[in-house]
Amino acid sequence: MEAVGPPEARPGPVTTGEPLLDLLNGFIIELRNAGLPVSLTENLDAMAAVTHIPLADREAFKYALAATLVKNHSHWKAFETVFEVYFSLRGPEYAIEGAADASDGDEEAPPEGQPGDGEQSGGGGGEPLSPEELAEMLYQALMRGDRSMMRGVARQAVRRYAGMEPGRPVGGTYYLYRTLRNLDLDGVLERLLQQDQDDEGEVSEFDQRLRRDEYERRIDELKAQIEAEIRRRLVADRGVEAMAKTLRKPLPEDVDFMHASREEMLDLRRALQPLTRKLASRLARKRRHGRRGPLDFRSTVRHSLSYGGVPLEPKFRPPRPHKPEIFVVADISGSVAAFARFTLQLVYAISNQFSKVRSFVFIDGLDEVTSYFEGVEDIAEAIHRVNTEADVVWVDGHSDYGHALGVFWERYAADVGPRTSVLILGDARNNYHASESWILGELRRKARQVFWLNPEPHSYWDTGDSIVGEYAAHCDGAFEVRNLRQLEAFVDNLA
Repeated sequence: MEAVGPPEARPGPVTTGEPLLDLLNGFIIELRNAGLPVSLTENLDAMAAVTHIPLADREAFKYALAATLVKNHSHWKAFETVFEVYFSLRGPEYAIEGAADASDGDEEAPPEGQPGDGEQSGGGGGEPLSPEELAEMLYQALMRGDRSMMRGVARQAVRRYAGMEPGRPVGGTYYLYRTLRNLDLDGVLERLLQQDQDDEGEVSEFDQRLRRDEYERRIDELKAQIEAEIRRRLVADRGVEAMAKTLRKPLPEDVDFMHASREEMLDLRRALQPLTRKLASRLARKRRHGRRGPLDFRSTVRHSLSYGGVPLEPKFRPPRPHKPEIFVVADISGSVAAFARFTLQLVYAISNQFSKVRSFVFIDGLDEVTSYFEGVEDIAEAIHRVNTEADVVWVDGHSDYGHALGVFWERYAADVGPRTSVLILGDARNNYHASESWILGELRRKARQVFWLNPEPHSYWDTGDSIVGEYAAHCDGAFEVRNLRQLEAFVDNLA
């Protein structure tokens, strides 16, 4: 859940008392549990940074911590989630109704040493509004774009419609759905647009679009306020550690290719581009500095004369690093399609580090798709062509690694040479067909190296119809590659 726009800053004394230090310590521990690489030095930098800002300014406090603790833009969402849990307001007024410590009194200040939430939200105390009063307050808040009133609407809506019960093991998404369903925000949006049209008459299509976009932005802001209100109440009921653990999600580089949601897939695509730049520079540097040339015998003997003929200083010819060729053979059947897609994108994004990149895809038949990637700016378009145009079905469209390897050996084995690295991508679930593993043995003798990349956990290998162990015996290495972090570690070996 995301925080909403910046509250008004209230100057206040800087305090680093024991409650804040304990809270910051728990915050840092949870960031590390979420996967963010927070070092001891960065922890100390964060502690020092918060002494220079007014703690009542919650947004300044948040960005001071982010500036010292977040080093990768893809980690921002994880940081923000943890921050919203640890530094949301917590007091009796946020307790879920029915809890032993619930209170209907006036709002209280946050605990000493904890950053405040800026201006107070209206409509929080007293008796809950009727549905009609709440609907009118919602309409006025969105019409004016009044953030203070939106916070009041969020609190009243959660109190009336979410149905939160103390100790109930229900996630915030359920409470959010119940609240939004009763608010009918689509109907409110149409009412706002109709009111504008009645007040000003006919307006251009462009102006209508601008007004719709503005109202939709305000509605998104209200939704974020409701999420924040639900989160505050859940934190008050369950505690920060339990809520942080509930909301913890893997970082984009740790998301499993095989089980990624639609939102996680988008995060993966965004994380792929900076990863390719980093890998390309690393591979180039490794080839430039990582190897010495062959021994220069004549130069060694010549320089040994100054030592009485003893070759104390071996001399080497300047290295002539070559770019390897890459042949990628990828299973694109349903079970591993996402893994193959990201691997193909990564390989082609760093293709300038290889002298030649050729791609082959298969299910039970095999087809070369190298031409699909030539001269395209959007790799996603090439991937779409692979999935729709490649001739990869031979009989029934179920994985048959043996037949696919046979087709590759028959048509393309002559192109494999001592500079070629062959990558086989797949889970090796062969549906009990013949393995034809001898082909990998022959390829290994012809090629520079042969690697197998498997997106399944190692504990699943050689279970059921998986025969990855039989194939791995003929490879230079078989690797578990389930996420971008593991894929990055493997690609670093290719130079």
